[in-house]
Amino acid sequence: MNQSNIAVERTQKKSNAYAWYVVTLCMLAYIFSFIDRQILALMIEPIKADLQLSDTQFSLLHGLAFSLFYAVMGLPLAYIADRFSRPKLISIGIIVWSLATATCGLSKNFIQLFLSRMAVGVGEAALSPAAYSMFSDMFSKDKLGRAVGIYSIGAFLGGGIAFLVGGYVINLLKGVTLIEVPLLGALKAWQIAFFVVGLPGIIIGLLFIMTVKDPARKGQQLNQNGQVDQVKFSQCLQFIKKHAKTFACHYLGFTFYAMALYSLTSWTPAFYIRKFQLAPTETGYMLGTILLIANTLGVFCAGWLNDWFIKKGRQDAPMFTGVIGIVGLIIPIAFFTQTDQLWLSVSLLIPAMFFASFPLVISATALQMLAPNQFRARLSALFLLVSNLIGLGIGTTLVAIITDKVFGSPFMVGSSLSIVGGLSCVLALILLFKGCKFFSESMKLEKLN
Repeated sequence: MNQSNIAVERTQKKSNAYAWYVVTLCMLAYIFSFIDRQILALMIEPIKADLQLSDTQFSLLHGLAFSLFYAVMGLPLAYIADRFSRPKLISIGIIVWSLATATCGLSKNFIQLFLSRMAVGVGEAALSPAAYSMFSDMFSKDKLGRAVGIYSIGAFLGGGIAFLVGGYVINLLKGVTLIEVPLLGALKAWQIAFFVVGLPGIIIGLLFIMTVKDPARKGQQLNQNGQVDQVKFSQCLQFIKKHAKTFACHYLGFTFYAMALYSLTSWTPAFYIRKFQLAPTETGYMLGTILLIANTLGVFCAGWLNDWFIKKGRQDAPMFTGVIGIVGLIIPIAFFTQTDQLWLSVSLLIPAMFFASFPLVISATALQMLAPNQFRARLSALFLLVSNLIGLGIGTTLVAIITDKVFGSPFMVGSSLSIVGGLSCVLALILLFKGCKFFSESMKLEKLN
């Protein structure tokens, strides 16, 4: 091997190492985003008691307050990601949501906590579209699924850590009514928890802006003169119209899949606390461990399956992987709440969490495979708009409404969860199965095979 080849190989290794460093840092940011997003679910009972909230009001805090602004702000922030520096955008977003999470700890009523949760959603909206766009510029198609998979692991590491840390803080401060904090006054244990999980994220934001450079954009759409086309949002909508059946099946199929996931992560803590009389500490440790293991393995498996199907020549790899995941999810999500045996319920919850993790990887991978570079972030943001408004905003609130208005008892939250989760799985299966054919046709039409 001559000196020139050795130099090229060293440069390639450095480039690969840097690309995986960026993925790892994005994953750390995603971990903190889900810690800040999910910590609320574990502290449902003390927050409801202190602020005198119903299940429906709590679902608005956990779902709509976050998802509405996460979804709506995703589009303008995605436009910025498609045109300007993605690392700077991500860094600002991390700092905003970290400060907003800490601000949740200062809330004294429903409105204040609602506004703080809205701010968390605005900050977190900057991360995923920009991160997905960067990954598609740093990795080939047969490695993109793994890159997105490693990033997506952050969601469940973050959710698991949120439950573990939340459980630890609640246990540590058990029996303590109020804690005097300099400059802030007397705070409850759940308020302290928001500061503990929120403020450290600022370090990740600063590290991002100091060490990550915006990668060169690949696969950009060219105009008639062979120059990079500055794509307008109307062109993005025309692209969706061109592949209308594909996007309908993708957006709605993965949205209903996400509804099952968000219902699980939002209401499973309340289910175990109410039905099996587990303490919040026990619930946090148990669910945190399951999220860290089962959901993390599910993300790895989804990314690996997607890449394996691509190597085998399946152009519909992301959609087909989604079909496999939803088939595995339907039975456990429908029945884990319907037993009086804790061991059996947990035994069904583990595979439910495993298969529920699939859409975070493959929904994003599908869009990055199909879309031109200039509006990958905007297509991702549009999907997040739909999936968060319907999957998170409506899905989690629907569980609460069925519990409050149909059953009329907080102890029936498990049945409400199974109804919403089971029906959303059926709808997702129908749409993703039909979408396999449409996605393959779109890939051929765009000559991306």
